[in-house]
Amino acid sequence: MAPLLFQTHTAAQTFAPSPRGNRRLAPAAPHAVGFLRALFPARPPPAKAELLRLIADQGRGLETQFDPSRLADIVSCIDALAASAPDADTVSDAAKLSGTWRLLWTTEQEQLFIVRNAPTFRTAAGDVLQVIDVPGGSLNNVITFPPSGAFVVNGSIEIQPPQRVNFRFTRAMLKGGNWEVPFPPFGKGWFDTIYLDDEIRVAKDIRGDYLVVERAPYSWNG
Repeated sequence: MAPLLFQTHTAAQTFAPSPRGNRRLAPAAPHAVGFLRALFPARPPPAKAELLRLIADQGRGLETQFDPSRLADIVSCIDALAASAPDADTVSDAAKLSGTWRLLWTTEQEQLFIVRNAPTFRTAAGDVLQVIDVPGGSLNNVITFPPSGAFVVNGSIEIQPPQRVNFRFTRAMLKGGNWEVPFPPFGKGWFDTIYLDDEIRVAKDIRGDYLVVERAPYSWNG
């Protein structure tokens, strides 16, 4: 006789305990995972604190230009930060990447040249900003000259996960209180955000330059 499609169980089979090795725990509910993360937030990697310590007295990068040993130490910390989450997607969360970011340190020569030589033009550089608007597809690099001046480079961006932002500059100008002088736009390329948290962002660009910025306590809107 052919076997039955539906077989009945004996009482012994019905009430026999399952072998211990076959038991499986149900996955944690999503709200429980979020609750636990809120209770025990991830600690920043140790390299973050060391990086901030190393760049604190470097004049946004001006002093590092003449200190190759300090530069090597800073780059080593940046590499350690990148290695702490090598596959992290740092650009898909538009709210986290967007914002007004204030320069802490860079190796980018053009920015440092303007900051260093601003006194020649009887002014001084204030905050140096990178303003990213992912939904709007825009990037603004800004060097402020208080109280009302600024050198502004406008550009467009395209997000390329997991870490790349492609950019093209479209306009540049030197602005005063009620005047502006246009300059021809220049440059296109990309930068990778190799570390991002709620406080700082670290990037490396197509030329191998590094940028360390903090989220500014205000929003720049031009």
